[in-house]
Amino acid sequence: MTDSEYSSAADAVANLVRRVPGFPSEGVVFEDLTPVLADAGAFRLIVDELAEAARSYHADIIGGLDARGFLLGSAVAYQLGLGILAVRKEGKLPPPVFHRGYDLEYGHAALEIPREGLNIQGKNIVLIDDVLATGGTLCASRALLEEAGANVAGLAVILEVEALEGRKRLADLPLTVVGERSE
Repeated sequence: MTDSEYSSAADAVANLVRRVPGFPSEGVVFEDLTPVLADAGAFRLIVDELAEAARSYHADIIGGLDARGFLLGSAVAYQLGLGILAVRKEGKLPPPVFHRGYDLEYGHAALEIPREGLNIQGKNIVLIDDVLATGGTLCASRALLEEAGANVAGLAVILEVEALEGRKRLADLPLTVVGERSE
């Protein structure tokens, strides 16, 4: 077990996140979690808190959103003894796939999961991602999983960009935000 110099996951995030104005486009402040995830103590605190959220939402499977959600979701799934379902960006999986387009804070994208080979019908899936901004990625992921017959039982992220009001689009689901909320 790694000791941390931080008192909580929120404290670690507040001290380590790197904010980069104007990336990937003008008017966007990119919140780079690389320094947070690279710190062993901070990473453990974050994974522990995300895992507690997933446990409280009665997860059967963890859904990790491309790409940082893969890192977080895998660690949480391992800790809880659950499987991990990678919700992939468009074009990364062979057909057939479930496909859902959505708008981002700074553009448009699409997500996919395999249409065959998964048995997620009726399973409780907790979606894990790094940042909740507009809610587009989480909403698209939810739609994909529900189309495949799964139940999205809850959401867990490290940061929330409150000004973009993504939480409103997901108000019917329980949500855990590990770190501070950014403006």
